Formats: sequence, C-alpha cells, structure tokens
Amino acid sequence: MENKHSLKWMVLAVLLLSSGLFGATVEENWNDFLHYTAIGRFELAKSYAEQIIESQVDPTILLELSEGNPEGYRLLLKMHADSDQLREVSGKILDLIEQGRYIRRTDPKIIVQEIKRLSTTIRGRIAAEERLKNAGEYAIPYMLAALADESRKNEFSYITEALPKIGRSAIRPLVASLQMEDVAVKIEVIRALGKIGYYEPLPYLKLIVESDSSELLKTQSVNAIEQIDPDALKAPAADLFFTLAEKYYDGDDSLSSPAEYDFGNVWFWDEAKQTLMRHEVDKRYFDEMMAMRSCEWALKADAGIGKAIGLWIAAFYRAESAGVPMPDYFDAGHADAMTYATTAGPEYLHQALERALNDEDAYVALGVVEALAVNAGEKSLLYRVGTEQPLAKALNFPDRKVRYSAAIAFAEANPVNEFVGSQLIVENLASAILEDGNDELGADLAATYALRAINAMYKLALVRNMVVELSEAMPALIEVTENSRPPMQVLSAEVLAYLESPQAQRAITTMALNDQNANEIRISAFNSLARSAKINANLLLTEQIEAIYGLVGSLDTDPALRAAAAGVYGALNLPSEQVKKLILDQAKS
Repeated sequence: MENKHSLKWMVLAVLLLSSGLFGATVEENWNDFLHYTAIGRFELAKSYAEQIIESQVDPTILLELSEGNPEGYRLLLKMHADSDQLREVSGKILDLIEQGRYIRRTDPKIIVQEIKRLSTTIRGRIAAEERLKNAGEYAIPYMLAALADESRKNEFSYITEALPKIGRSAIRPLVASLQMEDVAVKIEVIRALGKIGYYEPLPYLKLIVESDSSELLKTQSVNAIEQIDPDALKAPAADLFFTLAEKYYDGDDSLSSPAEYDFGNVWFWDEAKQTLMRHEVDKRYFDEMMAMRSCEWALKADAGIGKAIGLWIAAFYRAESAGVPMPDYFDAGHADAMTYATTAGPEYLHQALERALNDEDAYVALGVVEALAVNAGEKSLLYRVGTEQPLAKALNFPDRKVRYSAAIAFAEANPVNEFVGSQLIVENLASAILEDGNDELGADLAATYALRAINAMYKLALVRNMVVELSEAMPALIEVTENSRPPMQVLSAEVLAYLESPQAQRAITTMALNDQNANEIRISAFNSLARSAKINANLLLTEQIEAIYGLVGSLDTDPALRAAAAGVYGALNLPSEQVKKLILDQAKS
C-alpha cells in the first residue's frame, strides 16, 4: 500500500512539474535534476531536465551553473554515458552547456572588452590574457584589428605580448593573416608564430623568406623559423607545404580542430577589406579541406610540385566520402572530385591511387580508378610510382568495386603487354559478369558492373587481344548465356563467338536452340553462332546440327528465326550430303 501511495505522489509530482505549475527557476530545476539523479529517482530527475530543455534557457546560464558545480557536471556526464533513462535528456543539456561555452568564447563584445583590459592593471591584464586564451582563434581578428588601429597605439605592446599566449589555436588565423599589407602588424604576427611554435607556420614563414620583397620581413621570418625548427630553412616552402598537407591528410593530432565542436574553422584573408574571414567546415572533412588548402599553397610556392596535385585529388575524394555538402566557400557550380581527377594526368592519379591503396581507402581508390578508366591508355595505366604499379595493385585490392573497376579500366585500354598481375584482369571480369558479391555490392551495382565487364570483354574479343586470355572466362560466359538477363546473354554469346573452343560454340548453339528464350535472343545467338563458324569453322555436335536443320526445314518456324538459322547452316560449311538433304527435302517430284 505504501509503495502505491509513493508511486501516486511521484506521478502527481511529475505532472505538476511538466505543467510548469511550480514556476521554478533554471537554477532550481538544475539543482533538483542533480538531486533526484543522485538518489536514483530517475523519473523525477527526467522531468526537471525536460523543464530545463523546454524553457529555452540561455546556454551561458547553464554553463555557469555547471562550472559552479563540478561534481554535478561529472554526474551529468555519467548519466549521458551510462543511464538508459537519462541518456537523451542528459545529452541535450550537455549540448546546451557546450553552446554556452561557444557563445562565451566567441562573443565579440566580451573579446573586445578583454583586449581593452590588457592595458589596464596587472590583475586586469592577467585575467584578460586568460579570457583571450579561452577565446582562442576567435580572438585573433579583433586583436589584429586593434593592432592596426592607429588610435590605439598605446595598447600595441600589451596586445603583442598577449598574442602568442593564445597558443596553438591562434596559428590558423595568424598564418592566413600573413597576406596583410600592414608591415608593422605582420612583423608581430611573425614573432608570435615563432613563439607559439609547432610545424604549421613553417611553410608560410619560409614562403616569405623565399619571395617577399621586404628584407625586414624576411629577417623576422628566419628568426621565427629558427625558434621552431632551424632545419626548415634548408627546405623549399613548397615541400614544407606538401608535408603540412600530408599531416592534415593523415590526421596529425597537433593539427586537429577542437574536440568539443562538430566543425572546424577555415580562415581566409579578405584582400579588399584587409581582414580575416572565418568559414565553419564540417568536422568530418575538416582535415581534408585543410590538406587541399595546403596543397594549393604548395602549388603557389612552386607550380612544378606535381605530387601536391595527386594529394589534392585524394583529399577531395576523401572529403566527398563524408557524404555531406561541400563547404560554403566552394562557389556555386564548383566541380566535383571526378571532374578534377579526369582533368589531371595519369601521373597524378597514380600518386593518389598509391596513397589510397596504402591507406586501404576504398572510396578514394575507386574514384581514382574510375578517372583512370576515362583518360588513360595502356602505358598510362601501368605508370610506376617508385617500384609500384598502383593500378596493377588495385586488381588485388580487398574492395570488390576497386578490383572490378581496375579490371574494366585495363580491358578498355586494350593492353598489348603482359605485366605482373595481368591474369587478374580476366579473373575479375569473370567474377563481375557472374555478379559475384551481390550481397556486398547490392543488386543494382552488381548488375551495373556485370554489364560494364561484359562490354569490356566484348571489346577485347573484337580486337583479338593477346594479353587478356578470355578463354579463362569461358565457364562464366557459358553460365551467363544460360541464366542471365537478355543483354548479358547476347553479349556473352558475342564474346564466346571469338573463342576457338567447341565448348564455346556449342554453348552459343544451346542458347539459340532454347525455345524458352525470346525469339530476338535466339536470333542474336544464331548471329553469334554464324560469326563463330566463320572464325573457327564447325565445332558442333551432330545432334546440334540436326536441330538447326530442323528449324530451317520446318514451315512452322518463325521466318526471322528460320532465316537466322539458315545463315548459320551456310556459315558452318557443312558437307554436301547434309546440304543435299536440305535441298531435296523441299523438292517436289
């Protein structure tokens, strides 16, 4: 009885709370949520959490409450991880707290105030430096604007002292700002980058050393590089940019975007306004976007650094694999990765393919292989990267789509020279026409690959290719003539017609004689049989010849089918006895 009364009061309390009759403040709801969570009354705790969420609370208030109660915040994290009942509401409250953290970090009013506070008291400066460090990269545009403001010269030294204390998060906007025209501010940016350290500024600083007209800026850049890594002075800026691009592509931890957000910031310099511009980029491809930008800078530093093109293409494909729209700084109509890949030469595509194969990155590998199939001939397909032939390696790649696409690319290029692994071309084509891996690929994609593969085999047959031994695919081709879709049956018979084999010719005949096939399929098969007979002579069994004779000699046979069978009869160049019988059977006495 007591338990029933307790349950009754609990339900009543939940109803009252959810109706908002208690009119509790956010702080009261927060405290009650934590209290009931701590004592295991999860239903009540959930109702308080829902009130917090539904009240459209200012996220900064929740942030302050969480900071004022670290134990409560840890409890919230635990519930989000472990509690089935409170996981969803805990996650929503955590999201609000992170929104509050972001708002506080990025609020321009707060940042501007803290920059001004740098030049007040010692205590004020220390507090301001801490706040600006917390604001991170978001503080940089305002700090640079203050440094460039002639009316704030008295603050200059305080801001420049604080600039490197922002730390690693300041690097991306600072290196973007190196395109500014204000030499005095630019010098301070260079000094700050030298003090912050890390690899990322090195290529930008080296580019100044190599190409800037100002000796003062060059000297400052050399000093900054020596603080970070003196050996970088020996390397060209283009190579340093390429190394930076590889670090981004490989997900180097020192370059990662803030873990607490689902986006990263890409910074650009607005030449007209002489200011920094920020673009939020989905975190799922942030590293790839930055790898692409670093490759672009490598090409600006040295147009001859072709390896940057291969890496740029690989990064673009991998960005597309995230399956989300490209960033807003891509102009409308920006071409996709495939467009750039097919425009690039095979040399760069093979570089991208070699990288993808080594990374076992099926999406990138497939995209590059398909591009090679569009624009590469045999010599291009066998391009070497070091001692490796990437496309030949792709014939043995774990991902079926990559193997099939590589085999089709080779087949359509009509190879005339054998190479290590060339036997895998026909193995993969045969597997594709049988639609092996249907579960892996899906029925539609498997069917698409089957049709592409049989078309590629037909092209090889037409030119009598001597490298790809199509006879090894004969069992698969015969199977397709027996139980596949009409277009596949027709093309398989066409390929079999070029194979000098009794089995091949007899399989075409079986397909032509099968009255379960539609007449157009049988007629096509007879045409293929006639071609086989012209190329390889008669390889049929006697009973098959008699069955063809039966169709030719019967008045009940469809005229078109009869004509096709008659064409075969002539192409078989049969002995006079069999031809005489056909003539005399129709003769009238």
